[in-house]
Parts: sequence; structure tokens; C-alpha cells
Amino acid sequence: GSSWIPKNIKKRVCSTFVEDSFSSSEFCQCGVARDDHASVAVGDYFSTAILKHWESAEHSSEQPTDAFGEVQFAGASKRHSYFLRLSWSTEPLVVYNMLTTHWGLPAPNLVVSVVGGESRTQVKTWVREVLRQGLVKASQSTGAWILTTGLREGVGRCVGQAVRDHAAAASSVSLNKVVALGIAPWGLVKKREQLVNPQGSFPAKYYVKNISRDSCYLDNNYQAFLLVDDGSVGRRGGETDFRARLEEYISQQRTGIWGSGSIDIPVLCMLISGEADMLKRMDLSLKNSIPWLVLAGSGGLADFLSDVLENLSSAPAVPSSGEGNNDTLKAPKVDLKDRVAERFKKHFSSETQTDKLIEQALSIYQNRHLITVYHGEHESPDDFDTVLLKTLVGASKQQSSAEANPYTDELKLAVTWNRVDIAKTELFNGDIQWKYEDLEDSMTDALINDKPQFVRLFTENGLNILEYLTYGRLETLYRSVPDGSLLYQMLQRCLAERLEVERSSPSEQQNSSSKVAADNNQSGPVKEVTLFEVSGVLELLMGDVCQPFYYNTLGLQFTSSKRTALKRASKVLRGCCMYQDLRCPHPWASLFLWAVLQNRREMALYFWEMAGEAVLSALGGCKILRELSKLDEETETKLSMKELAQKFENLAHDIFSSCYRSNEHRSFTLLIRKSPVWGHSTCLQMGVSADARRFFSNDGVQSLLSHIWWGDMKRKTEVWKLLLTFFCPILCYTNLISFRKPDNQLEEEEGIPNEDGPDQDTNSLYGTTVFSFRPFIVSRWCQFWFAPVTSFLGNVLMYFLFLLLFAYVLLVDFEPPPPSGPGAAECVFYFWVFTLVCEEIRQTIFLGTMTWRQRFRLYIKDVWNKCDLTAISLFIIGLICRMFHWSHEFGRDMLCLDYMVFTLRLIHIFAIHKQLGPKIIIVGKMMKDIFFFLFFLGVWLMAYGVANQALIYTYDPNPNRIFRRVFYRPYLHIFGQIPVEEMDVGKDWDISCTHNVTLIESGEEPCRNHESNWLVVILLVVYLLVTNILLINLLIAMFSYTFSKVQEHSDIYWKFQRYNLIVEYHSRPSLAPPFIIISHINLFIKRVIRKVPSVKIHHFVLDLETKAANRLSTWETIQKEDFLTAQNKIQKSSDSERLKRMSAKVDGVLKHLSESRDFEHRLRSLENQMDYCSSALSWVVDTLAQGSTFKPPRPPPASRDVLPSPSSST
Repeated sequence: GSSWIPKNIKKRVCSTFVEDSFSSSEFCQCGVARDDHASVAVGDYFSTAILKHWESAEHSSEQPTDAFGEVQFAGASKRHSYFLRLSWSTEPLVVYNMLTTHWGLPAPNLVVSVVGGESRTQVKTWVREVLRQGLVKASQSTGAWILTTGLREGVGRCVGQAVRDHAAAASSVSLNKVVALGIAPWGLVKKREQLVNPQGSFPAKYYVKNISRDSCYLDNNYQAFLLVDDGSVGRRGGETDFRARLEEYISQQRTGIWGSGSIDIPVLCMLISGEADMLKRMDLSLKNSIPWLVLAGSGGLADFLSDVLENLSSAPAVPSSGEGNNDTLKAPKVDLKDRVAERFKKHFSSETQTDKLIEQALSIYQNRHLITVYHGEHESPDDFDTVLLKTLVGASKQQSSAEANPYTDELKLAVTWNRVDIAKTELFNGDIQWKYEDLEDSMTDALINDKPQFVRLFTENGLNILEYLTYGRLETLYRSVPDGSLLYQMLQRCLAERLEVERSSPSEQQNSSSKVAADNNQSGPVKEVTLFEVSGVLELLMGDVCQPFYYNTLGLQFTSSKRTALKRASKVLRGCCMYQDLRCPHPWASLFLWAVLQNRREMALYFWEMAGEAVLSALGGCKILRELSKLDEETETKLSMKELAQKFENLAHDIFSSCYRSNEHRSFTLLIRKSPVWGHSTCLQMGVSADARRFFSNDGVQSLLSHIWWGDMKRKTEVWKLLLTFFCPILCYTNLISFRKPDNQLEEEEGIPNEDGPDQDTNSLYGTTVFSFRPFIVSRWCQFWFAPVTSFLGNVLMYFLFLLLFAYVLLVDFEPPPPSGPGAAECVFYFWVFTLVCEEIRQTIFLGTMTWRQRFRLYIKDVWNKCDLTAISLFIIGLICRMFHWSHEFGRDMLCLDYMVFTLRLIHIFAIHKQLGPKIIIVGKMMKDIFFFLFFLGVWLMAYGVANQALIYTYDPNPNRIFRRVFYRPYLHIFGQIPVEEMDVGKDWDISCTHNVTLIESGEEPCRNHESNWLVVILLVVYLLVTNILLINLLIAMFSYTFSKVQEHSDIYWKFQRYNLIVEYHSRPSLAPPFIIISHINLFIKRVIRKVPSVKIHHFVLDLETKAANRLSTWETIQKEDFLTAQNKIQKSSDSERLKRMSAKVDGVLKHLSESRDFEHRLRSLENQMDYCSSALSWVVDTLAQGSTFKPPRPPPASRDVLPSPSSST
């Protein structure tokens, strides 16, 4: 609601009638007629007769404002602008908050207040160009507010048009940051009565006339208008005082998101021409240390000031009034005053009361360090932003302390405006020695406000990131996340959980209440986002792939109970938080996480370049972004997240490819090495979790998987050889199957890549290293039977036997309940299922160091595990039911269903096959298509079935027949089963029927209805047409689309799917059910009783020693750098980059050309002067030659000019 506006913001009304001597006694000096004044204002004749001059402060009173809201310019644009009528004495704080929060204008990085140029005289072309090409363009790149009067006259109109054109040309919304703000006197605005509405206008219709000529109408190109009311009508200058106060207030606010920037908002006043009475306004502003830019050559006051500042600067300095009154000091001041007065008369010959104005001009001259004179006629408007920057910096340098680096302000402004080009050319060109302290604040500013080029620039120029990024600063960065973002909501949710636990735990409350009050203030709960919340968000996104982040930093142990973790965390955070001063050991990785969580593309890519572990970091970024995109509701953000995730996956793929080409063995180690930075996760785990199919399709990844799959056997072994050896194990000792040569023993035990050469064998990590010392008979036997491929083959064969046994039991040997049954075959079958259940339990329990909850979550994620659970559940129900007489048949039915589920489980085996694997995925996707198809079919089936049944039979209450004839019969129609003689009365039907209601109710067949049978036939035709032709073809089209889509990427899909199968069979014992029970007993003794660690696990997860890990990281970093260099080369040679470079060169040439024009101009004037000098000299020579005062010792020198000189004519 806007009802608070009239209560807080006032207008002004003339309260005292002061007669205007120029008009008849009908008008007041406020510009309003006597009759339009209130009776109070006109009442006191005696006192008003004495008054000579009307003053707003004394002779007007405040009343609630009656004009505010939105204005729509009829016929001009659809966009609404905001407006507000307010008294000149309104507090700037209220107005600024209204602009930024209530009206939603973006907080400025710069405010340029354009003063002057309001008269009806035509604005000069070059001034127009400076405003258009210089000011508005510079403002656009910095996100500025431009303040003018906002009326359709002079400079205000030019600025409005320039803002409009630049907004239209801006390539995206983000570039269009200029806010044009009009501050005009209310009494000067034409048609202002259209804006008056005490309740506020949303919007007010504002009609404008005479668009081509200058006039005092509001300009429709402005976003907001502040109409300052001093109670007068038709008088200029009423807004001056308020505008100066608003500028001063804004100059004390901070830039950036919620004022997070490192500097106050820079405010700059720009003087264009102007009247003499603006000297007062300028003097006031300079005393508040607001810098001014004077456009020399624009006429009026601007010319006078540029004349005074440039031509009197050689005069002695003006002493301040406190420096003694002796005559020697007075003399130069008097001299200066005379010179200023002389120039003033030259520029403003019509002014009468000059003394006061000259005093103001002298006061301005004293503050000349805040004024920059700009010769716009001779300079290019493109460099205007550099001029603005230097003007502001010049002003701030005067105020900054002596010990501070004088360039830090310039740097802060460049960061605020995001002008990395200016920073590079002016500040980081090697002339200035930057210290860490100088860059610290600007770095924070650049990070929070998303300026990656500056972050890069600072890092390259001496900012040590290890020193910069402490945990405390990292927390600050997370606290500065913008309010509307997804990350902010997630952090707040985690924070709310922690605070909730703190409130609910009674022991904490007792402790805190018993403490001393002062101490209690310190140890209260931390109500801001900490690293614990960040860790919570990351855990939510990353799932169980890695251990929680930042737990070691906070001094927390990992626990399965969330509540326990929350309690421990709040206890730690109540303490003195020593960790905040510690340096972050992996600063780039932490910043990478921070940038990725906010979906900041450029920043994330830069931090990824700087961080180590390129492949894993890219996959981690991919995982986070894909999870975030599932949570975000906004389509645009969702898309950008998915794009960036794909970009990171591509980077991981490309860099791993170059690693694999460089050194196969090391690249394998890279895939399975545990990372301390990413919570002990590996590249393979992260890739699976991130659903990075393209990464898995990489030759290197597939090569590693094949190594693990075949164990110590050569990859090219044919399947028939395997089968033969499987049934005749003695053949493994012959040369039927080729085995890889075992590698150096030391390497095998330590699992460290050999540094000597890239082409050593890859056995060391992936062979069954544990058997190397054993005799050949044992080792060869183990090499064959322990390979995952053998385990897989055994399981497949035994599974077929299991299904045969199950079928035999169901069809032939299913005996009645105890005591007469079950038979021997059935008991074997039950034991077999028991061993399958044991294997499922092993899969859930033996999953490394995870908690129970995590293990189960990971287990249930797999579709085939869900299938196993269903099969086992059905089996248990069936088994229990078959043991009792009353439920024996139901138990058998359950087991029949169970047989189907167990058989469908066979599909999983095809996943390993290159041609069949992708087909499984296609079938899975087609199931979704069928679901949608069945929805359409169901609707149509229902519609036809009910209508058809009702038309054929007038009365048939039998539920069995209704169900069959409403649903089942129409469904069979689709497949061509149409009982014509039953449906068509024209055909004979040899079934006896009755019309007797009592008999029908007792279950007899009712007779058919003859009247409406023609409609039945028509419906049947339509139904068959729609289902058999339309819907079936729709289903085929859907299937073919799905097929072609998946078939395109079938190779990638299959390679990704294959990983899960290999991991499953790699971890399985080598014996297949039912003999697997032996392996289970052995495993239980080894792991639980003897506590022997697993060797196999190192094939997928490897802990490297520090030295080896460092070597591997260095090698990976070099590969990444080579890849990025190659990418940059390709990019530089692209056409667009060439064009960019070419255009920059052309710009440079044009600049030189414009400079050479300037040289030409100067040369011409030099030539003219030389002509004059030579003619004057020749005249002197002639005069001396003709005179007879003295005789020269030799004759005058002859002219050497090739061309006839101008003096020859004299």
C-alpha cells in the first residue's frame, strides 16, 4: 500500500500573499493569482503590505502531498514512470529509500548530476554528442543514475533521448543499467494537474503536446521524477537546494549489493553552460566536497569558469581569511578579485548585482582542485568514461590520507564500474607497486559483485590467495549471497534447522541462563550462516559421494545422526570460533564451490582453472549444478545451470583424454585416487553420481573398466574359450587363455605408478596382486576364477539353472502343505533363494565406511536392486502362505508371479553386451511412452465401453459381465477379436436369452436391444478407426522417436551402464549361488572376526602417499595447462576474435588520425604565425635598409624560399 506516502511526504502551499509589483495587485510573488490563494493567505492585509520579497521557507506551509504514484505518457510509451510531489525541505534519506526500495531502482555505482543547459537556446551539437556518446555510454557500463530536470527542454531532453536509444540498443537487460532521474520544480511542470490525486495514481494519464519543440512537459524517457515543491508557480530554481542535499546524502552511501561495495557512491556534478545564479549552487556543492566537471565551450557559466580556472591559475594562491590581515597579503587577493570581476563582466554583461556573485566565484576558485575542465570540442567523446574516472579520482585523492596508496581510490572506482580495461591501462601497467593491503578490499568487492576479470587481474598482480582466503572470509562470502537466490534459501533452511535444535535442547538453555550476563552475550547462538550450513547444503547436493566438507575445520566428527551433528555444531559455534582466522588450505577449490553454488559461469571457470585436480573438480561442479537445476523452478536459470554442467563434463572429458594420451598408467591412477579436497571421493564415483555419460564414454575410462573386468586375462579372449575353461577348469593351466605378465613385485604391493617410463604394464593396480608369491598352480587358478568376467559367467549359468529348478517346482513338484510337503527339489530351491538373500545383504553391508542409512540409500538407488527386493518379498509371502491349508493356493499364485520377476531379472545380464545393452535402455524409455499411451487409450476405452454396453443391453446388473463387456471386450477389439454376431442384431446368435428381470438378476443372459443397434455399429466403426489407426500409430511414432534418440547415443548409454555391472561383479565373491554361501562364511571370518582389510577395494579406490599424490597432481595440472593453451590458440585463430583484434586496431588508427588532424590544425596556425613573422622581419629589414642611421657591415641575407613567400608581395 502507498497510504504511508501522504503521511510522510508533504507538498507546499503559499500561505502569505505578497503582491507582485510588476503585475497589477492580482498576482502574488509566488506566481499564483490572488483568487487562487486560501482565505488565510490573503486575510492579513496590514502585514502583507510591509513585505517586499516572498520567501518559500517563511511564506508557504506544508500539507500532505496529493501527487504520487506512476505516470503513463499517453501515446508515447507503454512503460510507466514513477513520480512524487514533495516539499523542498523533505529529508533525502526518506527519498533515497523510496527510490531504491519502494520504486525498486537499482542502487547506483555512480551518480552524475547534469546542471545547467535548461534555457530555451539550442544545445550545441558537440555537447549533444558528449552527452550521447560519452555520458550515457559511460553510465551504461557502470550502472549510473543521471540527474537532470527531466523536462522536455535543453539538456534534459538530450539526456532522455540518449538514454532511450542506448536502452533500445542494449543487447541484454543486464547492460541496460542507466537510470534517468528527473528533479524538477513542481510549479514549472506543464499540465501538472493531470498528476494530482490525493489517493495516488496507478497510473496517471499524462497527455503531452508539441513534441518537436522544447517545453516544460515531463519527458517520457525518464524512469522517475521528483517534483520539488516550494509553493511557487512558474519559477525556476526551487529544486536547487533539495537536489544539492540529495547529492550529498547519496555520496555517503555504499555501492554494491546491499551496500557491500568497498567505496561510497561517487557523485559528480557536470556543468553545461548555465546562468550566473548557479554559482551559489556550485559553491555549496564544492564545500560538501562533490567534484565538478565543467564543459568548456558550452557557453554561459561553464565558459566563465573555464576562463577563470585556466587563465588565473598562474596568479598567486588565495590565502584563507584566517591567515592575518596585513596589507601584503591583501594585495594579491584584491588583484585576483579585480581580475575575476573583469572576466565576469565580459561573460555576464547584463548582470547588475555582481558583488555577491563575484564572492561566490572566488570561493569556487579556492576549491579548484575539485573541478576538472573538459574541452569536449577537441576531445573524442569515447574517452569520456576515463575523464569521469579521473575527475572523481582527482577529487578523492585530495581527501585521502597521506600514507594510503593514492591509486587505491582509482582502483576501487574501476572495480565498482567494472572497467577492467581502464584498470589494466592506467593502474596495472607496471608503474605502480601494489601491496597486498591495497588489493584486499577490492578483491572482496570483485568477488561479491561477480567481476571475474578483476579477480584474475588481482591474482596476477600480487594478491596471494592463500593469505587472502581465511575461513572467516569464506563465511563472509557465503553471507553475501543475494537474497532471491536458491543458495540463499538453502543456507537459510540449514540455519533454521540448527537454531531450532539450539532452542529445543534444555541443557543448553540451563547452561546459558546460569552464566554471567556479559558472558552470555558472547556465547549466544550464532545467528548467521557459518561453514556448518555450507557443509549442510553441499551434503544435500552431493549426497553420499563424499564425506561432509569443512567438518575437520569445525572440529566435528562425522556421525550418522543429523540431530547429533547439529547439537555438536552449535556447541562448537557457541565457542570463540578460532577456525575463522585459519587459512583455507585449498582456497581455489573453496572459491570454486562458492561460485558454482551461485551458478556464476565465468567466475567458476576461472577458479576451476586455478584449482588443482582438474578432472575431479570439473565432475564435482557438474554434479552440483545438475542437482541445483533439479531444485530450481525458474526455466532460464535451470537451462543455464544445465549448460554450465555440460561444459564442466566436457572439460573433464577433454582433459582426461589428453591425460590418457600422455600416460595411460597414470591416467588410471587419476581415476581411482582418493581426493582429500573432495571428501575422499574418486573421479569414477563422482562421474557416476553426476550422471556424466560423456565422461564415461572416454576411451581411457573404458580401458580401465575393461582391465578390471578381465582381471589378469588378456582382453581379446574369446567367450567360447572362457566357457570351455569354465566347464573344464584344468584348461586354465594351458595356453588356451592368454594371461598378462605380472609386473615388478614392489609396484604390485605399493600400487604406486613407476616414474621411469610411460609404457610399463598396467598390472600393478588392477591385477590380483595378493597372489604373486604363491606357487604357479594356486596363482593361475586364482587369476582365472577371481576375474569379474568369470564370476559373471558363473552367475549367469547358475541363474539359468535356478530358473529351471523354480519352473520344475511350480509345474511338476509343488506338493501340498506340511506334513506331506514340501519335496526335496523344493527344499533345494528354498536354500538357493536363501543364498541369494545372503548376497543381497552382503551388497548392502560391505560398502566401505558409510553409515547404515547411506548404505541402504545407495543400494536402493539401483533399479535392479529394487527388482531383487520385490522378488524376495513376493517369495517370502508365497512361502509363508503355501505352508497353510487355507492359503496354500494363494501362496502358489504368489510364487508364480515371483517366477516372472526372477525371470525378468535376466534382462540385467544383457547390460554387458554392446548391442543388447542399449536396447534395455530403449525398452525402459518406451515403458514411459506406453504409460502416456495407456492414459489416452483408457479414456477412449471407457467412453466406448460404457456407451456400447448400455446400447446393447437395457438391463444387466451382473458385475462380472459388466467388467468383461465394458473393459475387456473393447480391449480385445484392438487386436481384432470382434464378436460380430453378438453385437450386430442382423446376425443370428445361438445363445438363449431372457427379458425376465427376475431371471436376469439371478444370472441369466439378458436379450439384446434391437432399437438402437444401428448406433452400436457406427460406434464400433469409429472406435476401431481411432484405436487401431490413430492411437496405435501414435504409439509407434513415439516408440520410433525414442528409439532413434537413444540409438544416436546408444554407445555412450551402454558405456555408462556397463560401469555399474562391472562394479557389482567385481565386488561379488567368485562362487555363484548356491555355493556362494561358502564365500560368505569365509568373508565373514576374514572381515568381522580376523579384521583383514579388503584388497579388491583398491581396484576402485586408491589412497596415495603424499609424495606420489603431489607428483600425480602436478602431472594433471601440466596436462590441464597444455589443454587450455591449445584451446586459447584455437579461439584466437577464430574469425570473431580476428575481427575483434582488427576492430581494435582500426579504432587505434582512427584515434591517431584524429590526433593528426589536431597536428594539422596546429601546423596551420604555426604556418600562419611564421608567415606573419617573416613578413614583419622583411619589413624591418627594408626599413633598416632604407634608413641612414647606421651602415650595416654586410647586406641583408637573400630569401631562400622555393615557393614565392607571402612577404614577397609587400
